[in-house]
Amino acid sequence: MTITAALVLYSITWFMTLFCVLPYRTVSQDEAKHIVPGTPPGAPAEEVMKRKAWITTLIATPIWAVIAGVILSGWITMEDLDWFGRMTP
Repeated sequence: MTITAALVLYSITWFMTLFCVLPYRTVSQDEAKHIVPGTPPGAPAEEVMKRKAWITTLIATPIWAVIAGVILSGWITMEDLDWFGRMTP
């Protein structure tokens, strides 16, 4: 795995984890009973992106390490995923 492939794999893992982390413990302005004029009631009541980015990093890094370890070890190869026999030599 090249450095570029490792960075791309980490970015994909990080953003997929972010989209899973974003909805948790988010309080909307409607739930907080403080709606700022000009914003929708479902908008977040407070800014929590920095905390969510740290949580995402803490979750995504070990997930990425496991995926990269599996790829680098050769435990699962492309031939293992060739269910239709299209990659035979």
